[in-house]
Amino acid sequence: MVELTAAHWMYLIGTIVIILTMLFRQNVVVPAILVTFFVGWIYSGSFSYGLQTIFNASLTAAGELFNIFLIIAIMTALLHSLKSLGADQQMITPFQRVMKNGHLSFWIIVFVTYAISLFFWPTPAVPLVGALLIPVAIRAGLPPIGAAIAISLAGQGMALSSDYVIQIAPMLSATAAGVEVSAVADKAFILSIVTGAIAITLAYFFLRKSILKPSEKHLIAWENNGDVEYESGRKEVMKQEKSKHSVLFAILVPISFTIIIIYMVLAKFSDAIPSIEGGSGAALIGGTAVVLLILASFFKNLKKSLTNVSDHIVKGFLFAFKAMGPVIPIAGFFFIGSGELASKILGVEQSPSFLFDLVQAGQQLIPESAFVAGFGILIIGIITGLDGSGFSGLPLVGALSGALSQNVGVDAATLAAIGQMGSIWVGGGTLIAWSSLVAVAGFAKVPVMELVRKSFIPVMLGLIVSTLIGLMFF
Repeated sequence: MVELTAAHWMYLIGTIVIILTMLFRQNVVVPAILVTFFVGWIYSGSFSYGLQTIFNASLTAAGELFNIFLIIAIMTALLHSLKSLGADQQMITPFQRVMKNGHLSFWIIVFVTYAISLFFWPTPAVPLVGALLIPVAIRAGLPPIGAAIAISLAGQGMALSSDYVIQIAPMLSATAAGVEVSAVADKAFILSIVTGAIAITLAYFFLRKSILKPSEKHLIAWENNGDVEYESGRKEVMKQEKSKHSVLFAILVPISFTIIIIYMVLAKFSDAIPSIEGGSGAALIGGTAVVLLILASFFKNLKKSLTNVSDHIVKGFLFAFKAMGPVIPIAGFFFIGSGELASKILGVEQSPSFLFDLVQAGQQLIPESAFVAGFGILIIGIITGLDGSGFSGLPLVGALSGALSQNVGVDAATLAAIGQMGSIWVGGGTLIAWSSLVAVAGFAKVPVMELVRKSFIPVMLGLIVSTLIGLMFF
């Protein structure tokens, strides 16, 4: 029998407090910091040691997650350099020529948004697709709500939930679960495709009767329903200066990343190419992005290239810390639940594994059912997504997955991938009105709550089916 201490109970109370805070749609950074302090204080019996635990937890989390910050910064810096050339617009302009009707437009927006979001995250995809493809799609007969659904489900849903290229989400989930990043990433990729295929297909099926014949009248009516803030954002994208080298980089960047993806796939399934272990895939993507960033800056302006590269990297880090900074103290608390990381945080050679001990002590109360465990983790992931981030709950679902897996006989990576689906599909920007879904609704000029209602059934059915597939086949 595991002997539970007062620190164990404090950890349990802290976890419940954080979940309740998320349910009330409040930021969980302060609760995470406070309960970290109390766990450290109660465990050590020293008030000053509890204060040190706050710092050590965040420091340990920052060390474990810095590779995430770095890859976000690099990819954002590359995007800034491509924008300075106008290459980001050039990459999707050819698709405008084939958007002949509303049906084609819907699927082209899905494809383009997914491709951009997979490599650069949905944040830059929304203004880019919103400015260049939504007006064309509406002229072709696709209703504005259809364009908004295509963007949110493909970008904030399918692409972000797997995050297969940059792998921030799998790293957060896998680190907390104590498993290999590649194990979570591969399973999350498959589950994201299943969820996305079901959700997007159902959404299209529900929308198909509202798709009209192509007409300039649709665009005029839509433009008259303007929003000043998003109109200015659209004009800003449209006014970007185009360089004579924009076409070159619009071709070079996708080809470079496509070659890397092919290489990674061949390395995984072929003995002829050395396998890529751990975070080597993200490192390969990041290194290539840095080279492309330097080349783009040199082609843009040779004299100012050294300064421009530095400026782009600074902007990248600013975005990275703004986007992921709040995750550090939250992850710091949940990392205390892992024995190995807890030892670093608490400064001892051997520390209790608080979360695992709690699960083991209460295992007689937990049904030994893969079905219950899988859908339980999915529900917890959905709850953690209520904060509108999608990422802040990944340390929790990862830690719970690692702790539950041995008792219920389900691979920890599978549970972590299921929880990741729930957290990001809900909180990443498909079902939460106070998330980045607001930007999608703004660019499409549709009410955000209508967008949530139209997406709810397709997304939930997709999550249920993908969870069943994960439990049956993984």
